[in-house]
Amino acid sequence: MSSSIIQKALRTIELEASSIKGLEAYIDESFEKAVQTVYQSKGRLVVSGIGKSAIVAQKIVATFNSTGTPSLFMHAADAIHGDLGMIQKDDVVLIISKSGESPEIKVLVPLIKNFGNKLIGIVGNMQSFLALQSDIVLNTTVSKEACPNNLAPTSSTTAQMVMGDVLAVSLMELSGFSDKDFAKYHPGGNLGKRLYLRVEDLYLHNQQPKVLASASLKEVIVEITEKRLGVTAVVDTNNKVHGIITDGDLRRMLEKSSNIANITAKDILSIHPKTIEPDVLAVQALELMRKHDISQLIVESKGNYLGVLHLHDLIREGII
Repeated sequence: MSSSIIQKALRTIELEASSIKGLEAYIDESFEKAVQTVYQSKGRLVVSGIGKSAIVAQKIVATFNSTGTPSLFMHAADAIHGDLGMIQKDDVVLIISKSGESPEIKVLVPLIKNFGNKLIGIVGNMQSFLALQSDIVLNTTVSKEACPNNLAPTSSTTAQMVMGDVLAVSLMELSGFSDKDFAKYHPGGNLGKRLYLRVEDLYLHNQQPKVLASASLKEVIVEITEKRLGVTAVVDTNNKVHGIITDGDLRRMLEKSSNIANITAKDILSIHPKTIEPDVLAVQALELMRKHDISQLIVESKGNYLGVLHLHDLIREGII
């Protein structure tokens, strides 16, 4: 029984993967024309469909909006009952349909044509009403649905989804949409934080452990203990960083030294500590910590000591 279930699952994956692979043959001049049409449009991209294709359309709209192509969803059934009013004169309309023959599509298409808007069809039947009436056609024909009865939209909706992603990515690259642009549209959650959160947003909440090079061992231990970051910077009287002392440095010193009465900060410090500027992205700070296998970074600006960024700050904000 379990073997049969696994075989059927693998067959479904194989069929859907095949539907995606088949799209390669349909990335042609029509696809390039579709991308250029949307890119050059002064309006928005209005995406519509019926049934499962409408659900795909909503996902595609979400992807377009988050990657710099202003889009909105219009359900084909609602469109012919008033929602057509959302289409403006400079908008491009994209209709998704497997058959291209749905009654709602047949009513909607002539109305859009009368408005004078450019119409792009994503369709799985190149002889259908939608395909023949569209200004540009993107072929998403599949040889077989993953459904054992070859009826339920499975492989076909997968192909539609991928075609939408290909359009979105192509438009991203054409418009030069960058990670900074991406951050504008994704300010929430851990993804957003990785794109916009900077070192200065984190270290300012910490205390600023620091001692002079002449500080006694007791002063060093007290500073590390009180500031609770497992580290202290060693600075001069002008607040310039000379080095760093971690709690690990203290343990190693105590293991090696029997006479600690006259030990000062300059005898323990590690020179050339890893530092970072406050305006650097927090995710870059994480990369630096991982590269050098450390849990703290000295924050400085033009050599002036500002504070300490700890690995726990990144964990707390979900950067890791």
